[in-house]
Amino acid sequence: MSLNTGIEESKRLEIAKDLSKLLSESYTLYLKTHKYHWNVTGPMFQTLHLMFEQHYNDLALAVDEIAERIRVMGVKAPGSYTEFQELSQVKEDSRLDVPAGDMIQNLLNDHEQVVRTAKAILPSLDGANDEGTNSLLGARIEYHEKTAWMLKSLLG
Repeated sequence: MSLNTGIEESKRLEIAKDLSKLLSESYTLYLKTHKYHWNVTGPMFQTLHLMFEQHYNDLALAVDEIAERIRVMGVKAPGSYTEFQELSQVKEDSRLDVPAGDMIQNLLNDHEQVVRTAKAILPSLDGANDEGTNSLLGARIEYHEKTAWMLKSLLG
């Protein structure tokens, strides 16, 4: 698709490729958070159950925004478990019985990973004239940093 939005084609393709990694990590984190929401037990059940629900709802909106930004770049967004698994540094937790403390630590690690992935995209925006992606990344970084801080606070 030929686009004339002021972003050079090679930059668009590079940014879309980087955003595909961010999408993959965000979607994998969404799935893990949803699974933890369903399966959390213990004395912090109510707090974590509600917190995880808020997080997966936030992530559901975010993955749509990221995928649509990839499409704005004129590239097809990945959308299969196989593609996400190949692109993502965030990994699934296949265990069915995960202690609540492990859930918190795993999600903390994953939110920090998504922050690192989003920040790694920023240099590719230098000179790209791409305020849309810059804005999206700023919002994602802010969200994941705050969420990581909140999760870390639960660990003491």
